[in-house]
Amino acid sequence: MENGFIDATSSGLVEVDAGEPASLTWQRQLDSIPKPPSSFGLSFKETIHLAPTGFRLWRYTKEEEGKGRTSIFDIFRKHLVTSDHGVPLGGIGAGSIGRGYRGEFQRFKLLPKACEEGPILANQFSAFVSRSNGQNYSTVLCARNPKIPKGSTGVGIESWDWNLKGDKCTYHALFPRSWTIYEGQPDPELRITCRQISPFIPHNYKESSFPVSVFTFTLSNTGRTSADVTLLFTWANSVGGISGFSGDHFNTKMKTKDGVRGVVLYHKTTNGQPPLTFAIAAKETSQVHVSECPCFLISGNSHGISARDMWHEIKKHGSFDNLSHEECSPSEPGSDIGAAVAASLTVPSGSVRRVTFSLAWDCPEVRFGDKTYYKRYTKYYGTSGEAAINIARDAISEHSTWESQIESWQRPILEDKRLPDWYPITLFNELYYLNAGGTVWTDGSPPTRSLVSLVERKFSLDKSRSHLDNATVTANQDDIAIEILERMTSILEKAHVPLVSNAAFGTCLLQDGEENIGQFLYLEGNEYLMWNTYDVHFYSSFALLMLFPKLELSIQRDFAAAVMMHDPSKREIMSDGKWVPRKVLGAVPHDIGLNDPWFEVNAYNLFNTDNWKDLNSKFVLQVWRDIVATGDKSFAQAVWPSVYTAMAFMDQFDSDRDGMIENQGFPDQTYDAWTTTGVTAYSGGLWVAALEAASSIACHVGDKASAAYFHIKYQKAKSVYGTLWNGSYFNYDNTGSSSSRCILADQLAGQWYARASGLMPIADDDKVRSALKRIFNFNVLKVKEGMRGAVNGMFPDGTFDMSAFQSREIWAGVTYALAATMIQEGMVEMAFKTAAGAHEAAWSQQGLGYSFQTPECWNTDEQYRSLCYMRPLAIWAIQWALTKPKLLAEQVKHQVIDDESLYDKQHIGFSKVAQLLKLPNKQETCKTILQSLTEFICRKVPI
Repeated sequence: MENGFIDATSSGLVEVDAGEPASLTWQRQLDSIPKPPSSFGLSFKETIHLAPTGFRLWRYTKEEEGKGRTSIFDIFRKHLVTSDHGVPLGGIGAGSIGRGYRGEFQRFKLLPKACEEGPILANQFSAFVSRSNGQNYSTVLCARNPKIPKGSTGVGIESWDWNLKGDKCTYHALFPRSWTIYEGQPDPELRITCRQISPFIPHNYKESSFPVSVFTFTLSNTGRTSADVTLLFTWANSVGGISGFSGDHFNTKMKTKDGVRGVVLYHKTTNGQPPLTFAIAAKETSQVHVSECPCFLISGNSHGISARDMWHEIKKHGSFDNLSHEECSPSEPGSDIGAAVAASLTVPSGSVRRVTFSLAWDCPEVRFGDKTYYKRYTKYYGTSGEAAINIARDAISEHSTWESQIESWQRPILEDKRLPDWYPITLFNELYYLNAGGTVWTDGSPPTRSLVSLVERKFSLDKSRSHLDNATVTANQDDIAIEILERMTSILEKAHVPLVSNAAFGTCLLQDGEENIGQFLYLEGNEYLMWNTYDVHFYSSFALLMLFPKLELSIQRDFAAAVMMHDPSKREIMSDGKWVPRKVLGAVPHDIGLNDPWFEVNAYNLFNTDNWKDLNSKFVLQVWRDIVATGDKSFAQAVWPSVYTAMAFMDQFDSDRDGMIENQGFPDQTYDAWTTTGVTAYSGGLWVAALEAASSIACHVGDKASAAYFHIKYQKAKSVYGTLWNGSYFNYDNTGSSSSRCILADQLAGQWYARASGLMPIADDDKVRSALKRIFNFNVLKVKEGMRGAVNGMFPDGTFDMSAFQSREIWAGVTYALAATMIQEGMVEMAFKTAAGAHEAAWSQQGLGYSFQTPECWNTDEQYRSLCYMRPLAIWAIQWALTKPKLLAEQVKHQVIDDESLYDKQHIGFSKVAQLLKLPNKQETCKTILQSLTEFICRKVPI
């Protein structure tokens, strides 16, 4: 371990038995059918208050749908909510397929912004066993779904043998692996274990991007006779929902190489999405025979063998060797087709055998409007869309190495006896979101656009051939198509130059020779559709920083570039119906966008986030933390101008010039339904820490004047923050209202980051510890005896703060962040008791059914809001605090310079920048940023 980072790729390989689960896992019996989670509701008063906003949001959603765009809130359609989720399939940023612990493949997120939640019941593993004594067994290795009728005489999948006894089977999960143990199922003398693995490997930026999973079956025969076993893998040509019925899909057998055989399924998507290809495969060995059924009919009228006939073929012959293989014609609209791969072998008495399958998919393009990006894995497999075969084959060859690297990463934490058993299980399983959170990982290249997108620009393809070198001309003189394509590419490349310069493309901040790792997107949540929501990433980013720090830096570069953007195009704010600029210079955007990420930032429109008080502080704090964690000085130099600009922008919110910013009487921070006014514990604490972070960054890049300036401002702001102290904790705000005495669970967010990144504290140690004890005794212990996490707001008399629905909620990510803060202050036992409540609610057998879909929160009535959410990744902040990484900050402690003359000199320049960035008052005539800058330059005022 180096600086708290575990590099799985550099460790020596360890042997792993694929048939045995890890020492600690999340477990469920396959016959377990928990109650679905209960969604939250608003009180009558809250409903009346939010009705105008709700109406505008509904209207906005309909308008966006009419334009073929996606609304940021997916709350107006009915969602399929269940509690049977498990470890999802695939690496990072190339799509995800969920798989429930009962065996169903579900929650298909193969296309950006799209989620098909229901299972595809034809996607299954099945087992057929016959013995020499005449005993035969067969079953789908999945608990029967209620949609599968019993005793059916149909020709579809309902005719298959759904005989699995779930009480004999146990599911084990430890992301990115899972194990399902079928004890005596379907044969009472045969133990079958299916180990599922995906290439999620810390610090591995190649295989971790691959869209593939591998399934290794371990067969243990305890009977007295040998067992002839066939394992069947069936897969529908569908990306979820009704997509399989759209028609024009077809399947073909893949060419055999290195003993790997299988079927390729070509799926033609709709609604302008790029095509997608699946490959299902199995490894043939001297002991395992593999055969294929390229196409069978799940339902409909297309030509081909039926699902029932395919099943009976295996039951009769144990393989597809006797099946006549016909070319699969494209499916007809209304018909649903699938493919199957069978692996047959004999397991002698008292012996163990293994069979390996893989599932891969290839959809190289990501389309946002008229822009097309390519995914990270295409750097290794190309962009032709024909890579699924090779990905599936390579995965079968390499998965043992992946598992060894994953084991090397996880085992030290699993074996750490200082940790409660629940902690490593939850720590690793919460990482599901980096796969299933709608993630997109590009190759880092600018987007391509069709020539149609340039219809309003004048251009010509009629060039002289003299611009081509002789070799190119000679090569292409007989292929006019290549020459035309070269001319089109040249035109598009020139068109992209101004395009990218006006976008939040952090790649432009890379220095010569620096690696372009690509750009990374993940959604705020299943229902809150915004990419890289920054106020939430503040909590979740510890996972990326510890496991994939290059991706974390990539995100920060994008936001650094966004700080310097100004987009005057208007958008409507839902809370008041006003129209405001999309993004102003100096403000950190709420998110990187949705329908046109990087180019159209701030998809969030409930409030005007240019006025938020936490985003800029969070940007500066994350930048400093990432600098000291990675030691990347080039990154520090590249983003320093954005940091300075972000700090100068915030100066306008210090109305009384005492060094402390003030909130402005609306929900102007991450608690966006909870009003804050004046000096506040949350935003104020973040600002104090950000000032010290800015000072440290300035020192690190050699700007001593700015370092001294921000340090003096830090001292002033810290003094003001201290006025919130009431003797045992920090007041919610300084207004003196009835809500001011609220005990905010997140009041020490600034202190959390200060400690995490080696900064000076925002308050005295004794006050910090006192506040944490008060939060624990009230916000934690007074909610279900400490078994639900920390409620956001509670009054000193032990009653919940009911001023807003968010005040009575328990945010899993905030609870984990609070626990991390406690650990950093040496309060480890209290920390784990606090975090255990979030685990109990989300992951325990007696909990609320949130496993592998941890929501943003649940309230005191145990109702969730926004399942499958980003913020709970903050559990990795606990791991950060536990590992006490060796921070660069310890080596770069800067000398504090309290030079008033230096302060005064820097203040002049800072104030001029701040004045130019100041938002116009309602009474002022609105000048554009460009006008203000022009006037400033013309006056030639020296800075």
